[in-house]
Amino acid sequence: MLTVTRSAVTALRSTRTLATSSLPAVGALRTKYTLPDLPYDYNAVSAQMPRRIARPRHEGFGNKLFSVTDTVSYVAEIMQLHHSKHHQTYVNGINAAEEKLGESLTKKDLRQQIELQSALKFNGGGHINHSIFWTNLAPQSQGGGEAPKGELLRAINSEFGSLEDFQKKFAAQTAAVQGSGWGWLAYNKATKKLEIATTANQDPLISHVPLLGVDVWEHAYYLQYKNVRPDYLKAIWSVVNWKNVAERHAAVAK
Repeated sequence: MLTVTRSAVTALRSTRTLATSSLPAVGALRTKYTLPDLPYDYNAVSAQMPRRIARPRHEGFGNKLFSVTDTVSYVAEIMQLHHSKHHQTYVNGINAAEEKLGESLTKKDLRQQIELQSALKFNGGGHINHSIFWTNLAPQSQGGGEAPKGELLRAINSEFGSLEDFQKKFAAQTAAVQGSGWGWLAYNKATKKLEIATTANQDPLISHVPLLGVDVWEHAYYLQYKNVRPDYLKAIWSVVNWKNVAERHAAVAK
């Protein structure tokens, strides 16, 4: 159990910064995870996803109709909340859990180490998953929505028949996730093939190498699509950064 959690957390070393506010008893410096900056503005991606309703209504605003300007602000709020609030919560959670873990290791408190595993998995997984998710998206001005090419497209066609068939299968499996979770296009190192996988809650994908992750927690889409997950899964392709997915694929498919 400890081995799996540490493997997942190790994947995030590049997102840490040095912190001196809390020093273990041994005197070593502990590093903290930080919220990664987005490589685009908050409204750059969400505003380009087709909306289920052109001028969205939200229960908190009664019967107000949104103007075009209001709508851009509205969809920017979705991304801002998702990134600066939800993702930040996972960052705070993994930092707090690791600090407690360090204390329990120093004290050789095995019971507390075991108790911390769920917090490490949930918050560490949330940080891993979202850090991938943000780079998997791009505004159309930066190539978002452009179809994959080259080796990645050949691999998709080989495993799923066509890009369109892959998207249909991906949407079907991901829409079927019970409650909250993630859908993944992933690389299986053992078979050297692409596969579709899903994970529950914020569980990180450990069995495969994640290439493309789509967040299907309702906080990712409820302001824009309410509880209609299939509509969100149709719209997401308009901003998928296939160049980033291809880079991830090229790094492992050697």
